[in-house]
Amino acid sequence: MAKLKTEYICSACGAKVPQMLGRCPVCGEWGTIEEEIATTSASSQAAHSLRGGQTPQRLQEITVQQEPRIDMQSGELNRVLGGGLVPGSLVLLGGEPGIGKSTLALQVLMQMETRRTLYASGEESIHQLKLRSQRIAGKPDNLYIVAETNLETILKHVKELQPEIVVIDSIQTIGTEASDATIGSLSQVRECATRILQFAKEENVPFLIVGHINKEGSLAGPKVLEHIVDTVLQFEGDQHYMYRILRAQKNRFGSTSELGIFEMLQDGLREVTNPSELLLSTSRDGLSGIGIAAAVEGVRPLLIEVQALVSSAAYGTPQRSSTGFDTRRLNMLLAVLEKRVGFKLQQKDVFLNIAGGLRVNDPAIDLAVLAAVLSSNMDIPLDSGTCLAGEVGLAGEIRPINRLDQRIQEAQKLGFTRILIPADQPFHTQNTGIEVLPIRRVADAFRMLLGEAKK
Repeated sequence: MAKLKTEYICSACGAKVPQMLGRCPVCGEWGTIEEEIATTSASSQAAHSLRGGQTPQRLQEITVQQEPRIDMQSGELNRVLGGGLVPGSLVLLGGEPGIGKSTLALQVLMQMETRRTLYASGEESIHQLKLRSQRIAGKPDNLYIVAETNLETILKHVKELQPEIVVIDSIQTIGTEASDATIGSLSQVRECATRILQFAKEENVPFLIVGHINKEGSLAGPKVLEHIVDTVLQFEGDQHYMYRILRAQKNRFGSTSELGIFEMLQDGLREVTNPSELLLSTSRDGLSGIGIAAAVEGVRPLLIEVQALVSSAAYGTPQRSSTGFDTRRLNMLLAVLEKRVGFKLQQKDVFLNIAGGLRVNDPAIDLAVLAAVLSSNMDIPLDSGTCLAGEVGLAGEIRPINRLDQRIQEAQKLGFTRILIPADQPFHTQNTGIEVLPIRRVADAFRMLLGEAKK
Protein backbone atom coordinates (compact mmCIF):
# COMPACT_ATOMS: atom_id res chain seq x y z
CA MET A 1 0.00 0.00 0.00
CA ALA A 2 1.51 3.29 -1.04
CA LYS A 3 2.08 5.75 1.76
CA LEU A 4 0.04 8.94 1.47
CA LYS A 5 1.58 12.31 2.10
CA THR A 6 0.39 15.89 1.89
CA GLU A 7 2.03 18.53 -0.23
CA TYR A 8 1.44 22.27 -0.36
CA ILE A 9 1.82 23.65 -3.87
CA CYS A 10 1.48 27.17 -5.28
CA SER A 11 -1.04 27.19 -8.13
CA ALA A 12 0.62 30.23 -9.70
CA CYS A 13 4.23 29.07 -10.01
CA GLY A 14 4.09 25.37 -9.01
CA ALA A 15 6.52 25.76 -6.11
CA LYS A 16 6.28 23.39 -3.13
CA VAL A 17 6.26 24.82 0.40
CA PRO A 18 6.51 22.89 3.69
CA GLN A 19 3.25 24.18 5.17
CA MET A 20 0.10 26.12 4.40
CA LEU A 21 0.99 29.79 3.90
CA GLY A 22 -1.00 32.83 2.94
CA ARG A 23 1.62 34.03 0.50
CA CYS A 24 3.91 32.06 -1.75
CA PRO A 25 7.55 32.76 -0.82
CA VAL A 26 8.69 32.12 -4.42
CA CYS A 27 6.38 34.20 -6.63
CA GLY A 28 4.84 36.42 -3.93
CA GLU A 29 1.20 35.71 -4.86
CA TRP A 30 -1.43 35.67 -2.12
CA GLY A 31 -3.93 32.86 -1.60
CA THR A 32 -2.41 30.50 -4.16
CA ILE A 33 -1.15 27.74 -1.83
CA GLU A 34 -3.27 24.59 -2.19
CA GLU A 35 -3.11 21.29 -0.34
CA GLU A 36 -2.53 18.21 -2.48
CA ILE A 37 -2.33 14.52 -1.66
CA ALA A 38 0.49 12.65 -3.37
CA THR A 39 2.03 9.22 -3.02
CA THR A 40 5.62 8.28 -2.45
CA SER A 41 5.26 5.73 -5.27
CA ALA A 42 4.38 8.32 -7.88
CA SER A 43 5.65 7.92 -11.34
CA SER A 44 8.18 10.68 -10.75
CA GLN A 45 10.01 8.19 -8.52
CA ALA A 46 9.21 4.96 -10.36
CA ALA A 47 9.55 6.10 -13.96
CA HIS A 48 12.91 5.66 -15.54
CA SER A 49 14.69 8.44 -17.34
CA LEU A 50 14.09 8.64 -21.06
CA ARG A 51 17.77 9.08 -21.61
CA GLY A 52 18.99 6.77 -18.87
CA GLY A 53 22.13 4.80 -19.50
CA GLN A 54 23.63 7.36 -21.85
CA THR A 55 27.10 8.75 -21.40
CA PRO A 56 28.11 12.37 -22.02
CA GLN A 57 29.15 13.04 -25.60
CA ARG A 58 31.06 15.86 -27.21
CA LEU A 59 28.82 18.30 -29.04
CA GLN A 60 30.80 17.92 -32.27
CA GLU A 61 30.27 14.14 -32.22
CA ILE A 62 26.47 14.28 -31.97
CA THR A 63 24.71 13.77 -35.30
CA VAL A 64 21.20 15.05 -35.93
CA GLN A 65 18.82 13.93 -38.65
CA GLN A 66 16.38 16.58 -39.80
CA GLU A 67 12.91 15.03 -39.53
CA PRO A 68 10.23 16.40 -41.83
CA ARG A 69 7.47 18.29 -40.08
CA ILE A 70 3.88 17.11 -40.23
CA ASP A 71 1.67 19.26 -42.44
CA MET A 72 -1.41 20.19 -40.39
CA GLN A 73 -3.41 21.08 -43.53
CA SER A 74 -3.79 24.59 -42.12
CA GLY A 75 -1.54 27.38 -43.32
CA GLU A 76 -2.23 29.54 -40.26
CA LEU A 77 -1.50 26.74 -37.79
CA ASN A 78 1.62 25.68 -39.69
CA ARG A 79 2.89 29.27 -39.58
CA VAL A 80 2.47 29.56 -35.83
CA LEU A 81 4.08 26.16 -35.23
CA GLY A 82 7.08 27.19 -37.32
CA GLY A 83 6.34 25.19 -40.46
CA GLY A 84 4.36 22.22 -39.15
CA LEU A 85 4.18 19.83 -36.22
CA VAL A 86 7.44 18.23 -35.13
CA PRO A 87 7.22 14.43 -34.56
CA GLY A 88 7.48 13.54 -30.88
CA SER A 89 6.63 17.06 -29.70
CA LEU A 90 4.14 18.09 -27.03
CA VAL A 91 1.95 21.11 -27.82
CA LEU A 92 -0.30 22.86 -25.29
CA LEU A 93 -3.31 24.78 -26.67
CA GLY A 94 -5.00 27.17 -24.26
CA GLY A 95 -7.83 29.68 -24.46
CA GLU A 96 -10.97 31.07 -22.88
CA PRO A 97 -14.04 28.81 -22.53
CA GLY A 98 -16.06 28.72 -25.74
CA ILE A 99 -13.37 30.40 -27.84
CA GLY A 100 -13.03 27.36 -30.14
CA LYS A 101 -10.12 25.27 -28.85
CA SER A 102 -11.91 21.94 -29.29
CA THR A 103 -13.28 23.03 -32.66
CA LEU A 104 -9.80 23.91 -33.88
CA ALA A 105 -8.30 20.62 -32.68
CA LEU A 106 -11.09 18.48 -34.15
CA GLN A 107 -11.15 20.40 -37.43
CA VAL A 108 -7.41 19.96 -37.92
CA LEU A 109 -7.67 16.21 -37.44
CA MET A 110 -10.65 15.97 -39.79
CA GLN A 111 -8.71 17.73 -42.53
CA MET A 112 -5.79 15.29 -42.29
CA GLU A 113 -7.42 12.61 -44.43
CA THR A 114 -4.28 10.61 -45.18
CA ARG A 115 -3.03 10.26 -41.60
CA ARG A 116 -4.33 8.11 -38.76
CA THR A 117 -5.24 10.30 -35.81
CA LEU A 118 -6.76 9.87 -32.36
CA TYR A 119 -8.95 12.35 -30.48
CA ALA A 120 -9.30 11.54 -26.76
CA SER A 121 -11.87 13.65 -24.93
CA GLY A 122 -12.44 13.78 -21.22
CA GLU A 123 -15.12 16.48 -21.48
CA GLU A 124 -17.49 15.27 -24.20
CA SER A 125 -19.02 11.94 -25.13
CA ILE A 126 -18.48 10.32 -28.51
CA HIS A 127 -22.03 11.31 -29.52
CA GLN A 128 -21.34 14.98 -28.72
CA LEU A 129 -18.15 14.83 -30.76
CA LYS A 130 -20.08 13.26 -33.63
CA LEU A 131 -22.56 16.15 -33.59
CA ARG A 132 -19.71 18.64 -33.53
CA SER A 133 -17.98 16.94 -36.47
CA GLN A 134 -21.13 17.15 -38.61
CA ARG A 135 -20.79 20.95 -38.65
CA ILE A 136 -17.18 20.82 -39.84
CA ALA A 137 -16.18 20.10 -43.42
CA GLY A 138 -13.81 17.19 -43.94
CA LYS A 139 -13.51 13.49 -44.70
CA PRO A 140 -12.14 11.93 -41.51
CA ASP A 141 -11.62 8.40 -42.78
CA ASN A 142 -8.73 7.73 -40.37
CA LEU A 143 -9.91 9.71 -37.33
CA TYR A 144 -10.60 7.68 -34.17
CA ILE A 145 -12.60 9.04 -31.23
CA VAL A 146 -12.51 7.89 -27.61
CA ALA A 147 -14.11 9.38 -24.50
CA GLU A 148 -11.72 8.53 -21.66
CA THR A 149 -10.33 10.20 -18.54
CA ASN A 150 -7.75 7.58 -17.55
CA LEU A 151 -4.30 8.35 -18.93
CA GLU A 152 -3.09 4.75 -18.87
CA THR A 153 -6.07 3.67 -20.98
CA ILE A 154 -5.46 6.48 -23.48
CA LEU A 155 -1.80 5.53 -23.87
CA LYS A 156 -2.84 1.89 -24.33
CA HIS A 157 -5.11 2.96 -27.21
CA VAL A 158 -2.25 4.94 -28.72
CA LYS A 159 0.01 1.89 -28.69
CA GLU A 160 -2.67 -0.27 -30.32
CA LEU A 161 -3.78 2.19 -33.01
CA GLN A 162 -0.34 3.69 -33.74
CA PRO A 163 -1.76 7.12 -34.70
CA GLU A 164 0.43 9.82 -36.19
CA ILE A 165 -1.15 12.61 -34.09
CA VAL A 166 -2.96 12.45 -30.74
CA VAL A 167 -5.22 15.15 -29.28
CA ILE A 168 -6.17 15.11 -25.56
CA ASP A 169 -9.02 17.42 -24.61
CA SER A 170 -8.36 18.51 -21.95
CA ILE A 171 -5.39 17.93 -19.65
CA GLN A 172 -7.41 19.07 -16.61
CA THR A 173 -9.92 16.21 -17.09
CA ILE A 174 -7.32 13.43 -17.34
CA GLY A 175 -6.03 11.47 -14.35
CA THR A 176 -3.30 8.91 -13.83
CA GLU A 177 -3.24 5.95 -11.44
CA ALA A 178 0.20 7.01 -10.26
CA SER A 179 -1.32 9.82 -8.18
CA ASP A 180 -4.14 9.67 -5.65
CA ALA A 181 -4.92 13.36 -6.02
CA THR A 182 -8.21 14.58 -7.45
CA ILE A 183 -8.47 14.84 -11.22
CA GLY A 184 -7.72 18.39 -12.25
CA SER A 185 -5.51 19.11 -9.25
CA LEU A 186 -2.01 20.46 -9.57
CA SER A 187 -0.41 17.11 -8.85
CA GLN A 188 -2.52 15.27 -11.42
CA VAL A 189 -1.94 17.86 -14.14
CA ARG A 190 1.81 17.85 -13.57
CA GLU A 191 1.98 14.05 -13.38
CA CYS A 192 -0.10 13.53 -16.54
CA ALA A 193 1.92 16.06 -18.52
CA THR A 194 5.17 14.37 -17.50
CA ARG A 195 3.88 10.93 -18.49
CA ILE A 196 2.63 12.22 -21.84
CA LEU A 197 5.96 13.91 -22.53
CA GLN A 198 7.86 10.68 -21.80
CA PHE A 199 5.54 8.67 -24.01
CA ALA A 200 5.76 11.19 -26.86
CA LYS A 201 9.56 11.14 -26.85
CA GLU A 202 9.78 7.35 -26.58
CA GLU A 203 7.23 6.58 -29.31
CA ASN A 204 7.97 9.67 -31.44
CA VAL A 205 4.26 10.53 -31.51
CA PRO A 206 3.23 14.21 -31.34
CA PHE A 207 0.58 15.16 -28.77
CA LEU A 208 -1.68 18.20 -28.79
CA ILE A 209 -3.21 18.77 -25.35
CA VAL A 210 -5.90 21.34 -24.65
CA GLY A 211 -5.60 23.38 -21.45
CA HIS A 212 -8.02 25.52 -19.48
CA ILE A 213 -7.61 29.19 -18.62
CA ASN A 214 -7.99 30.54 -15.07
CA LYS A 215 -9.71 33.78 -14.08
CA GLU A 216 -6.48 35.76 -14.47
CA GLY A 217 -6.29 34.75 -18.14
CA SER A 218 -3.26 32.45 -17.86
CA LEU A 219 -3.10 28.69 -18.35
CA ALA A 220 -4.57 26.80 -15.43
CA GLY A 221 -2.43 24.37 -13.48
CA PRO A 222 1.10 24.68 -12.21
CA LYS A 223 3.50 26.92 -14.08
CA VAL A 224 5.75 23.91 -14.57
CA LEU A 225 3.19 22.64 -17.10
CA GLU A 226 4.30 25.32 -19.54
CA HIS A 227 7.94 24.35 -18.96
CA ILE A 228 7.27 20.68 -19.66
CA VAL A 229 5.67 21.10 -23.07
CA ASP A 230 7.56 22.04 -26.23
CA THR A 231 5.09 24.61 -27.55
CA VAL A 232 2.44 26.78 -25.87
CA LEU A 233 -0.27 28.14 -28.18
CA GLN A 234 -2.73 30.79 -27.02
CA PHE A 235 -6.10 30.89 -28.80
CA GLU A 236 -7.72 34.23 -28.08
CA GLY A 237 -10.38 36.62 -29.25
CA ASP A 238 -13.64 38.14 -28.11
CA GLN A 239 -16.65 35.83 -28.28
CA HIS A 240 -18.64 38.75 -29.69
CA TYR A 241 -16.20 39.05 -32.60
CA MET A 242 -15.87 36.47 -35.34
CA TYR A 243 -12.07 36.64 -35.47
CA ARG A 244 -9.77 34.34 -33.50
CA ILE A 245 -6.06 34.89 -32.99
CA LEU A 246 -3.56 32.05 -32.51
CA ARG A 247 -0.24 33.04 -30.92
CA ALA A 248 2.80 31.05 -29.83
CA GLN A 249 3.88 32.01 -26.31
CA LYS A 250 6.62 29.39 -26.34
CA ASN A 251 8.06 27.39 -29.21
CA ARG A 252 11.18 25.26 -29.05
CA PHE A 253 11.03 24.62 -32.79
CA GLY A 254 10.16 28.03 -34.20
CA SER A 255 9.51 31.70 -33.60
CA THR A 256 7.14 33.06 -30.95
CA SER A 257 6.30 36.19 -32.94
CA GLU A 258 4.08 34.53 -35.55
CA LEU A 259 0.35 35.11 -35.70
CA GLY A 260 -2.49 33.02 -37.10
CA ILE A 261 -5.91 34.52 -37.79
CA PHE A 262 -9.14 32.53 -38.10
CA GLU A 263 -12.76 33.47 -38.61
CA MET A 264 -15.38 31.59 -36.63
CA LEU A 265 -18.25 30.48 -38.84
CA GLN A 266 -21.18 28.15 -38.36
CA ASP A 267 -19.35 25.32 -40.09
CA GLY A 268 -16.07 25.77 -38.20
CA LEU A 269 -13.00 27.97 -38.42
CA ARG A 270 -11.93 29.57 -41.68
CA GLU A 271 -8.38 30.74 -42.28
CA VAL A 272 -7.98 34.45 -42.95
CA THR A 273 -5.21 34.68 -45.53
CA ASN A 274 -5.47 38.46 -46.06
CA PRO A 275 -6.58 39.98 -42.76
CA SER A 276 -5.91 43.59 -43.83
CA GLU A 277 -8.95 43.64 -46.12
CA LEU A 278 -11.18 42.44 -43.29
CA LEU A 279 -9.74 44.70 -40.59
CA LEU A 280 -10.22 47.90 -42.58
CA SER A 281 -13.72 49.32 -42.84
CA THR A 282 -14.91 50.68 -46.17
CA SER A 283 -17.05 53.45 -44.67
CA ARG A 284 -14.37 55.49 -42.90
CA ASP A 285 -14.36 58.41 -45.35
CA GLY A 286 -15.30 61.66 -43.66
CA LEU A 287 -15.00 60.27 -40.13
CA SER A 288 -12.59 61.82 -37.65
CA GLY A 289 -10.55 59.86 -35.14
CA ILE A 290 -9.49 57.07 -37.53
CA GLY A 291 -5.88 56.39 -38.48
CA ILE A 292 -4.51 53.50 -40.54
CA ALA A 293 -1.34 51.88 -39.20
CA ALA A 294 0.98 49.63 -41.19
CA ALA A 295 1.88 47.02 -38.57
CA VAL A 296 3.79 43.74 -38.65
CA GLU A 297 3.06 40.64 -36.59
CA GLY A 298 5.90 38.16 -36.93
CA VAL A 299 6.67 38.30 -40.65
CA ARG A 300 3.14 39.18 -41.72
CA PRO A 301 2.30 42.82 -42.56
CA LEU A 302 -1.13 44.07 -41.48
CA LEU A 303 -2.96 47.31 -42.07
CA ILE A 304 -4.89 48.07 -38.90
CA GLU A 305 -7.58 50.62 -38.25
CA VAL A 306 -6.89 52.65 -35.09
CA GLN A 307 -9.96 54.40 -33.69
CA ALA A 308 -9.81 57.21 -31.13
CA LEU A 309 -12.45 59.26 -29.35
CA VAL A 310 -11.55 62.44 -27.44
CA SER A 311 -14.29 64.19 -25.45
CA SER A 312 -14.60 66.55 -22.52
CA ALA A 313 -14.24 64.81 -19.17
CA ALA A 314 -17.62 64.30 -17.55
CA TYR A 315 -16.04 63.86 -14.11
CA GLY A 316 -13.11 65.44 -12.34
CA THR A 317 -10.49 62.91 -13.40
CA PRO A 318 -10.20 62.30 -17.16
CA GLN A 319 -10.34 58.69 -18.34
CA ARG A 320 -7.67 56.91 -20.35
CA SER A 321 -8.97 53.65 -21.81
CA SER A 322 -7.67 51.44 -24.62
CA THR A 323 -8.76 48.16 -26.20
CA GLY A 324 -6.11 46.13 -28.00
CA PHE A 325 -3.34 48.61 -27.10
CA ASP A 326 -1.20 49.04 -23.99
CA THR A 327 -2.77 51.73 -21.79
CA ARG A 328 0.58 52.68 -20.27
CA ARG A 329 2.01 53.32 -23.71
CA LEU A 330 -1.05 55.37 -24.57
CA ASN A 331 -0.41 57.58 -21.52
CA MET A 332 3.21 57.99 -22.60
CA LEU A 333 2.20 59.01 -26.13
CA LEU A 334 -0.31 61.52 -24.77
CA ALA A 335 2.46 63.03 -22.64
CA VAL A 336 4.65 63.34 -25.74
CA LEU A 337 1.74 64.96 -27.55
CA GLU A 338 1.40 67.57 -24.83
CA LYS A 339 5.10 68.25 -24.26
CA ARG A 340 6.46 68.15 -27.81
CA VAL A 341 3.50 69.25 -29.92
CA GLY A 342 1.63 71.52 -27.51
CA PHE A 343 -1.85 69.93 -27.49
CA LYS A 344 -3.47 70.00 -24.05
CA LEU A 345 -5.59 66.97 -23.20
CA GLN A 346 -5.55 67.10 -19.39
CA GLN A 347 -9.29 67.75 -19.10
CA LYS A 348 -10.42 65.36 -21.82
CA ASP A 349 -11.27 61.67 -21.91
CA VAL A 350 -9.30 59.62 -24.42
CA PHE A 351 -10.61 56.25 -25.65
CA LEU A 352 -8.64 54.10 -28.06
CA ASN A 353 -9.70 50.97 -29.91
CA ILE A 354 -7.95 48.62 -32.33
CA ALA A 355 -10.66 47.57 -34.75
CA GLY A 356 -11.40 43.88 -35.24
CA GLY A 357 -10.61 42.75 -31.70
CA LEU A 358 -6.86 42.48 -32.29
CA ARG A 359 -4.22 43.11 -29.64
CA VAL A 360 -1.19 44.78 -31.20
CA ASN A 361 2.24 45.23 -29.60
CA ASP A 362 4.08 46.62 -32.61
CA PRO A 363 5.61 50.02 -31.63
CA ALA A 364 5.33 51.14 -35.26
CA ILE A 365 1.63 52.00 -34.73
CA ASP A 366 2.51 54.84 -32.34
CA LEU A 367 2.25 57.44 -35.07
CA ALA A 368 -1.19 56.21 -36.15
CA VAL A 369 -2.39 56.30 -32.53
CA LEU A 370 -1.40 59.95 -32.10
CA ALA A 371 -2.83 60.87 -35.50
CA ALA A 372 -6.18 59.29 -34.59
CA VAL A 373 -6.22 61.09 -31.21
CA LEU A 374 -5.52 64.49 -32.78
CA SER A 375 -8.02 63.87 -35.55
CA SER A 376 -10.74 63.19 -32.99
CA ASN A 377 -9.72 66.12 -30.79
CA MET A 378 -9.88 68.58 -33.69
CA ASP A 379 -12.79 66.73 -35.37
CA ILE A 380 -10.89 66.73 -38.67
CA PRO A 381 -10.90 63.47 -40.69
CA LEU A 382 -7.61 62.20 -42.05
CA ASP A 383 -7.04 61.38 -45.69
CA SER A 384 -8.47 57.90 -46.30
CA GLY A 385 -5.65 57.09 -48.72
CA THR A 386 -2.87 57.71 -46.19
CA CYS A 387 -1.40 55.23 -43.74
CA LEU A 388 1.33 55.66 -41.15
CA ALA A 389 4.23 53.64 -39.78
CA GLY A 390 6.63 54.92 -37.15
CA GLU A 391 7.66 54.56 -33.54
CA VAL A 392 7.42 57.73 -31.45
CA GLY A 393 10.24 58.54 -29.03
CA LEU A 394 10.01 60.63 -25.87
CA ALA A 395 11.66 63.57 -27.63
CA GLY A 396 8.92 63.55 -30.26
CA GLU A 397 11.15 62.03 -32.93
CA ILE A 398 10.04 59.31 -35.34
CA ARG A 399 12.27 56.31 -34.78
CA PRO A 400 13.17 53.63 -37.37
CA ILE A 401 11.08 50.44 -37.59
CA ASN A 402 11.67 46.95 -38.92
CA ARG A 403 10.41 45.38 -42.16
CA LEU A 404 9.67 48.73 -43.75
CA ASP A 405 9.58 47.34 -47.30
CA GLN A 406 6.87 44.82 -46.42
CA ARG A 407 4.74 47.54 -44.86
CA ILE A 408 5.02 49.72 -47.97
CA GLN A 409 4.17 46.82 -50.27
CA GLU A 410 1.11 45.89 -48.19
CA ALA A 411 -0.16 49.48 -48.25
CA GLN A 412 0.30 49.69 -52.01
CA LYS A 413 -1.46 46.35 -52.53
CA LEU A 414 -4.54 47.59 -50.71
CA GLY A 415 -4.76 50.78 -52.76
CA PHE A 416 -3.28 53.41 -50.42
CA THR A 417 -1.71 56.40 -52.17
CA ARG A 418 0.60 57.69 -49.41
CA ILE A 419 2.50 56.32 -46.46
CA LEU A 420 4.40 58.26 -43.79
CA ILE A 421 7.62 56.59 -42.67
CA PRO A 422 10.62 57.56 -40.49
CA ALA A 423 13.17 59.75 -42.21
CA ASP A 424 16.71 58.55 -42.96
CA GLN A 425 15.57 54.93 -43.03
CA PRO A 426 16.39 53.26 -46.33
CA PHE A 427 13.90 51.08 -48.16
CA HIS A 428 14.37 49.05 -51.32
CA THR A 429 10.85 48.90 -52.70
CA GLN A 430 10.81 50.34 -56.21
CA ASN A 431 7.92 51.29 -58.53
CA THR A 432 5.40 50.84 -55.77
CA GLY A 433 2.88 53.31 -57.12
CA ILE A 434 2.57 54.82 -53.63
CA GLU A 435 4.03 58.13 -52.42
CA VAL A 436 6.50 57.57 -49.60
CA LEU A 437 6.84 60.59 -47.28
CA PRO A 438 9.74 60.53 -44.78
CA ILE A 439 9.22 62.54 -41.58
CA ARG A 440 11.50 63.29 -38.63
CA ARG A 441 9.21 64.58 -35.88
CA VAL A 442 5.63 64.16 -34.74
CA ALA A 443 4.88 67.83 -35.36
CA ASP A 444 5.93 67.49 -39.00
CA ALA A 445 3.52 64.58 -39.51
CA PHE A 446 0.59 66.43 -37.96
CA ARG A 447 1.36 69.56 -39.93
CA MET A 448 1.28 67.49 -43.10
CA LEU A 449 -1.87 65.51 -42.24
CA LEU A 450 -4.07 68.06 -40.52
CA GLY A 451 -2.83 71.02 -42.56
CA GLU A 452 -4.00 69.41 -45.79
CA ALA A 453 -7.27 68.35 -44.16
CA LYS A 454 -8.10 71.95 -43.27
CA LYS A 455 -7.69 73.11 -46.85
